[in-house]
Amino acid sequence: AITEEAIEDNLYDRLAGRYTRALARSMANTKQVKAANILNNAQVTTATGGDGESLIGNAHPLATGGTFSNVLAVAADLNETSLEQSLIDISGFVDERGLKIASTGRKMIIPKELQFTAERIMNSPLSTTPGGSSAFAKNDINAMMNMGMVPEGYRVNHFLTDTDAFFIMTDAPNGLKNFVRSPIKTAIEGDFDTGNVRFKARERYSFGWSDPRGIFGSPGA
Repeated sequence: AITEEAIEDNLYDRLAGRYTRALARSMANTKQVKAANILNNAQVTTATGGDGESLIGNAHPLATGGTFSNVLAVAADLNETSLEQSLIDISGFVDERGLKIASTGRKMIIPKELQFTAERIMNSPLSTTPGGSSAFAKNDINAMMNMGMVPEGYRVNHFLTDTDAFFIMTDAPNGLKNFVRSPIKTAIEGDFDTGNVRFKARERYSFGWSDPRGIFGSPGA
């Protein structure tokens, strides 16, 4: 009888730990989905920020009049040319008074479908799109790699739904935001009458953005 009781206790502990971990994984997955939705809905006109515009757009208003853009003028898939143009556009960001702030790109966020393209573009010693047919042009260097552009490289976000969209996080402060009001807490409690065991988890957080200059994007061609 003592041996059987010990086995039951151990089984209960194993099941309790398994379900607690499963619940924590489910909570973590939900958090990743909600975070990625900021980018998945970046150009949805009904998903607006404090300036009344979607996160990625060409008509973000300035306090002194006029607008600024954080999207490519012509939508393009990820390649060396579109990435270079994105970095040029980022460097042209202006503040609320229309003054240049000399912003730079720091990190690229891509879906899993673009990881091999991103690796070739950012880490090949030679250009992936040489500028001509001459022998010298075929040996064009990878300017972004040599200049140390996008110093934090790229990160794959497996929760992005658009397979050809890409985003570049910039050095502008107060861009994307994640507020955590209550960190995750898990608990287990048993019911004496039924013998059932209940597992619960609780967490409070929100995702959003303050300054759209914190990110630049393209929805793909």
